[in-house]
Amino acid sequence: MTTPQRDTGLQSYQMLLYRTPVHPEFFKIGGRHHVQLANYEFEAWVHPGGHTVRFEYDGATVTEVVVPEAMELPDRGVLTTIPCVGEKDFEEVYSERISFVTSIQTETLSEHLYMGSYREMLEHGGSEDCLVVRGEDPTTGLPDLSVLELQRYADQIHVQSYHFIGDGAMVLRTQSILQAGTHPME
Repeated sequence: MTTPQRDTGLQSYQMLLYRTPVHPEFFKIGGRHHVQLANYEFEAWVHPGGHTVRFEYDGATVTEVVVPEAMELPDRGVLTTIPCVGEKDFEEVYSERISFVTSIQTETLSEHLYMGSYREMLEHGGSEDCLVVRGEDPTTGLPDLSVLELQRYADQIHVQSYHFIGDGAMVLRTQSILQAGTHPME
């Protein structure tokens, strides 16, 4: 007899891209980072099970939001919505001023592998380039963890996120590059 697989809510995770900033009142922000350079402005927030990053250059804005469910987020300004299931890549140029590329991967692990990966990521999240939010899934008792790692460059930001979701022992990873201008990504 096979045991039916429990719905972990994986299908409800999504990345939304906006052409406007999104107000912080929609999230329980656990960590924040702001960068103001001559070429661009960048802000990052990590919240339980998700993150928000905003990149502004030459009057154009792209905001990436990863959320665990269809939250009450504004519809206004949405450029696209990308389901965070499996593996996928997405690339676009917005307002002819900002290049955006992302890669999304999800994986369901055994509890043993989940806990080992969780401990490694928790240690990695201690670096000064990372924002971290910890919690615990009330259903499984497994720990939840969101880590946002940032790398700044003169004309771009690299953002890597790792969201450990105890409900289902799932890991959601995104890697995004937001770049000022429309020149090809390297």
